[in-house]
Amino acid sequence: MMAEIREIPGRATRFERIGAHTHIKGLGLDENMKAVKVKDGMVGQEKAREAAGLVVQMIKEGKMSGKTVILAGPPGTGKTAIAVAISRELGPNVPFIQMSGSEIYSSEKKKTEVLIEAIRKCIGVEIHEMRKVYEGEVVGVDIRTAPHPYNPYQKVPESVRLTLKTTKQEKTIEAGASIAQQIIQLGVTEGSVIQIDAETGRVANLGLSIESAKGKTYDVDTRQKVPRPDGDVLKEKEFVYTLTLNDMDEIHAQRRLGGGLFSLLMGGSETKEIDPEIRAAVDESVKKLVDEGKAFIHPGVLFIDDSHLLDLEAFSFLGRALESELVPIIILATNRGITTIRGTDVKSPMGFPLDLIDRSVIIATHEYDAESIMEILRIRAREEKVTIENDALEKLTKIGAETSLRYAVQLLSLAAQNAKIQKHDSVTLEDVERVDALFMDTQKATEHLRRYEEKLLYH
Repeated sequence: MMAEIREIPGRATRFERIGAHTHIKGLGLDENMKAVKVKDGMVGQEKAREAAGLVVQMIKEGKMSGKTVILAGPPGTGKTAIAVAISRELGPNVPFIQMSGSEIYSSEKKKTEVLIEAIRKCIGVEIHEMRKVYEGEVVGVDIRTAPHPYNPYQKVPESVRLTLKTTKQEKTIEAGASIAQQIIQLGVTEGSVIQIDAETGRVANLGLSIESAKGKTYDVDTRQKVPRPDGDVLKEKEFVYTLTLNDMDEIHAQRRLGGGLFSLLMGGSETKEIDPEIRAAVDESVKKLVDEGKAFIHPGVLFIDDSHLLDLEAFSFLGRALESELVPIIILATNRGITTIRGTDVKSPMGFPLDLIDRSVIIATHEYDAESIMEILRIRAREEKVTIENDALEKLTKIGAETSLRYAVQLLSLAAQNAKIQKHDSVTLEDVERVDALFMDTQKATEHLRRYEEKLLYH
């Protein structure tokens, strides 16, 4: 009897979370690197976006490594939005790590270890390697078994004979027990396109050949369909893969520890910090690969939000790290004015040491005008799939101008929820006024607490 299969009507099933910066697609610049008032989800802050555009161009050309950019401005003026836009402009191949200044205060790692790990996660190493591989469509597979050495009733794979076919030739190869085991584990059958590394014996199942009998037979098949490989069965092939310096540090550290077996067998604890010697060895091997033309370095971006939370020790470490050869561009964002450098009693602009400010370029952000607030709210409404009436949007804009953009964006989501409960087709002025009466902004909350100051506990 044929299994009953029914089609389900098309519906979005992917996980969707509307984050604070989901709507940002880029910096919103034209071909002359000039900011368009509204583009790519960005609104206003034209000077800051144009400055960030120059930074992006320099990063792409590899000229910005080891430089520091400071994003300075009042809260809610788009500093994080600009950093996210920079990451969008750089694309998926350029490492971009975002962290808060408070994240360095880990109970498990030293502050400097957290920072150096983040820095090394931002350096991508694109490695090009030529390897000899057997590649082709499996047209014949014969796995030979032998009795298990400790259990004569159990069979284990002893060897395998494979016939591989390409568009040019067909070749039969013999392989040992480890490859036979991989063939079974990967579910390789006739029609599969496989790749066997001639040196390591590692097997990769690339998918089902389109030209094979199985590839033509099954209409529904979860396996990926790939064309039959061309050329010889045994060939030299270039493999390109990208790792970060931190990935390479961890691989070398695991090798030194025997893949963590020491802690498992001897009861020792695996180190949470990587030895500086390992990092130095990794740097040397990377430089050697680059000199030989086998690797290319892609410096990325380390974005530290609320960077005034870093202390003098962390700033000192960053200053020294910026002078090394392998370092990303570092973007620091802060909303502080003249404030104390953490860990000292010295006051300075933004709470940063003067020597760090001196070697940085500063991008300023400014408070949004009413027109920009309205446009951002309109974009957010579209992103959250909310229909909003004009008078409701005007009321939210007025609230945003009097309080803050962030508060207005929060009220938009709450008003949309209220409209849903009231069964309104769109967010009305009544919805906005109701949620504005129910919730308080910072100023209202401060007045509320001051009114009941005597009744509130101090500790």
